[in-house]
Amino acid sequence: MNNSVPLLQVKHLSVHSLQHINFSLFAQECMCIQGTSGSGKSLLLKALADLIPAQGEVLLHSQKQSDIEPSQWRRNVTLVPAMPSWWYATVKEHFSCNIDHWLTQLALSPSITQQPIHTLSTGEKQRLALCRALQHNPYVLLLDEPTANLDPTSQSLLEQFLFNYFLAQPDRSIIWVAHHPSPWLIRRAKRFTLHGGYLSEDD
Repeated sequence: MNNSVPLLQVKHLSVHSLQHINFSLFAQECMCIQGTSGSGKSLLLKALADLIPAQGEVLLHSQKQSDIEPSQWRRNVTLVPAMPSWWYATVKEHFSCNIDHWLTQLALSPSITQQPIHTLSTGEKQRLALCRALQHNPYVLLLDEPTANLDPTSQSLLEQFLFNYFLAQPDRSIIWVAHHPSPWLIRRAKRFTLHGGYLSEDD
């Protein structure tokens, strides 16, 4: 589904070392961003999520980021950071809906919701942070290295889940930062490189 109007538009976005970032993301598209460490990939995601001030414009459904309450924008354009924060003692306290159907698709037992956060592995926390983001039904997911701490099987399941479940819905898109994208992701995503403060689409 590739409508004539982009779901997310970025116009001349500049923040710190990033200069005049421009791109359009359409419904049911995945954009994969690569770049060396320190190139500004995480910085870009934070600006798109309205977590840091930036110059330029970001629009969702043609509405400017500056015209939407920051809390509402972040529900619609949701960042899942590489190292997610947790503010309650147990998993279940972070959720307001039943997530068992997502957990099973991500190779996690539903019983994990009863566990204390401090007992979880980094990979488990990454997948649970994704579920936490999904419960708000965002239009755009901003994923910062979501498979960095997963084994190959868990990585494949997460990729398939995002493409077959999330992107299968209308008006949904993903921006995926990956230092080493998998062959599966390379085949299915539009690839861009961040270098020297500028974003360019790969051939």
